[in-house]
Amino acid sequence: MKYQKEILPVIEPKDVFTGSASAPITITEFGDYESEACAKAHEVVKQLLETYDGKVKFVFRHFPLTKIHQKAHKAAEAAIAAAQEGKFWEMHEELFANRRNLGVISLKSYAKEIGTTNKRFLDDLINGTYGWNVQGDLMEGLEKGVRDIPAFFINNQKLEGDPTFKNLSKAIETTMAEGKLSSIHPKRKSA
Repeated sequence: MKYQKEILPVIEPKDVFTGSASAPITITEFGDYESEACAKAHEVVKQLLETYDGKVKFVFRHFPLTKIHQKAHKAAEAAIAAAQEGKFWEMHEELFANRRNLGVISLKSYAKEIGTTNKRFLDDLINGTYGWNVQGDLMEGLEKGVRDIPAFFINNQKLEGDPTFKNLSKAIETTMAEGKLSSIHPKRKSA
């Protein structure tokens, strides 16, 4: 009798998004779960998704600054592991909410809290099963010129300046105007 191990496809971070699949605007963030600046940007992204509902989709790519955030790489792996069960965004929220407590045992606890069922979750983290996915995001970020986080791209155009709601909204509106996309903001009537 032959035993065959079933090889399941890995869900890549670049394939996970929130927002409308047909949205004309893609917001991509390269970030790190231990970063305070990324946590602030996380709140801005929530506002953008609400304000531009149906017009934008958001993709989070992992760019852990491991020299200053030693636990960020494993946290990114935990998010990718959760994505394999369709729980990326739940884990994403959990990791930012608990960014000061991202040890491996805590990550396993968060996975259980969000409802993942992978009994090998802890083993996968310890063995670095999804480490290569994180490295792929890092390499792509470096190729795009990312040197600090959070780094945002609007339809592959790097945002210059701080990732505030105002700056990101302006970049979205400019991209919509350049692409002749209709803005969600109503036009003001002239007097």
